[in-house]
Amino acid sequence: MDSQNSLALISSNVDVALVSDYQVARYNAAKLTRRDFDKDFVFGSATSAYQVEGAFAEGGKGPSNWDAFALRKPGKIADGSNGCVAIDQYHLYKDDIQTMKKVGLDAYRFSIAWSRVLPGGRLSAGINKEGLKYYSDLIDALLAEGMEPYVTLFHWDVPQCLEDEYGGFLTSTLIVKDFLEFVELCFWEFGDRVKYWITLNEPWTFTNHGYIQAIFPPNHGSTVPEPSGIPIFHHRSSGKSREVASKGDPGTEPYIVAHNLILAHAAAVDLYRKQFQVSQGGKIGITNVSKWFEALNDNQDDNDAANRAVDFMLGWFVAPIVTGDYPPIMRQLVADRLPKFSPEQKKLVKGSYDFLGINYYTTNYATYTPNPSGTKPSYYADQLSTFTTERDGMPIGPKGGSDWMYIVPNGIYKLLVHIKRTYHDPLIYITENGVDEINDKSKTVSEARIDDMRVKYHQDHLYYIKKAIDNDGVNVKAYFIWSLFDNYEWAEGYTVRFGIFYIDFENGRLTRYPKSSAIWWKNFLATPILLRARKRQVEETEDVVDVSVKRLRSGQGYN
Repeated sequence: MDSQNSLALISSNVDVALVSDYQVARYNAAKLTRRDFDKDFVFGSATSAYQVEGAFAEGGKGPSNWDAFALRKPGKIADGSNGCVAIDQYHLYKDDIQTMKKVGLDAYRFSIAWSRVLPGGRLSAGINKEGLKYYSDLIDALLAEGMEPYVTLFHWDVPQCLEDEYGGFLTSTLIVKDFLEFVELCFWEFGDRVKYWITLNEPWTFTNHGYIQAIFPPNHGSTVPEPSGIPIFHHRSSGKSREVASKGDPGTEPYIVAHNLILAHAAAVDLYRKQFQVSQGGKIGITNVSKWFEALNDNQDDNDAANRAVDFMLGWFVAPIVTGDYPPIMRQLVADRLPKFSPEQKKLVKGSYDFLGINYYTTNYATYTPNPSGTKPSYYADQLSTFTTERDGMPIGPKGGSDWMYIVPNGIYKLLVHIKRTYHDPLIYITENGVDEINDKSKTVSEARIDDMRVKYHQDHLYYIKKAIDNDGVNVKAYFIWSLFDNYEWAEGYTVRFGIFYIDFENGRLTRYPKSSAIWWKNFLATPILLRARKRQVEETEDVVDVSVKRLRSGQGYN
């Protein structure tokens, strides 16, 4: 489709106010190359252990909360699936690293499964040397191919034994102690080679989905139906209506869990800085997710609602580590249900980052919504806002595969500028950015690999990131694709696909096939300097992302 027809399609389906901005961005985004970014700007891809590793009961691994949750019957996974095999990266990581190398990526962001290295959750229950060896071999293989490991220490998979013993992150003194034992082991074992550590991935999602909406483990939330005015706010979820939970209190538990996550993060940073950073020379930070929020209506109430939404999603976890406390609006609205940091904790928490990881996917509208009479206190009721993806019947952007996914590239620009202005101009890594499509099983492999929508998504978001860097001086130094491969997408199971590589889940071999987006990324990253270096390699080995469209459509794969 040419650019004029593309614009006509978009302008007929989305808010007209966005079209002129889109037209300029689309023209410039399509011309971007690797050379438009600084030489030290890092391009990588991201995954997490439960979504890709598989081998859930191999190599001495203990069960995690996600092993238990996804295997529960009846369950809350959209297709009833689980990550027991996922894409089997545990056995196929060497091949996957070769794929990354051929695309031209600089780095790979992955997570360490807590229960794979400490099956019993703590040191006293024993160290799994086979699990340590797996991650050590993975790190060595990446470095051998010139790629930097960016390691996430917690990507939502709590050892189930700790959940059973004391409720996981609901109990601060115990979970922080056990988390510190886990991270210290990782620093000792891998810190000589890992120079970029991420303590927590999206603590907002872990808290919201597990303790408010009851769609992630431990399946806590409201035990009574909530009034219709309270929004259901999905991200990385199946879009099912929120169900009444068997236990929980969404007016207190989320704030306790978030507080304990922040304390665990700060304790890990403190440990690393005091005992490892000088000798190992690495950086440590945290990854947070946020949508951007626009006022639904042009009035002060909705402008305030949008600002509150950003504070309750992003500020909840970023403000404490920058300023030492939660956003003032949260203190005002949540009042005594919001835990307080002691003077010692404030000192520990404030400044506990070398960089901020930011995951961005989409943007919503926010509108001021007073709580209905009789509303019980809850995280969403506290915000006095309702969220939507439409204005006057027009969607905020083109639709992705998930119910929550709307494509709004300029949202990442506004979010980055907000972070710079609000949180003291931090060093930022975009640790996830991507779009999904529905896993349409009626399509052939060749048909499913044509993903021009994903190419445009990445182009447009890169354009707005560069705009934030060039026009506003935002200090962004890395961009990680979510994701290199189709994988297990949490509550959505295998119903959607985020990868630039198609995984054939039906052929018994989990064959990897490049999509159009993988070919685009290879070409984008292949600057003249890199092309000369790779010419010999391409001649000597079959290229998994051959730029030939004929090859793409032929159904050839890489296994």
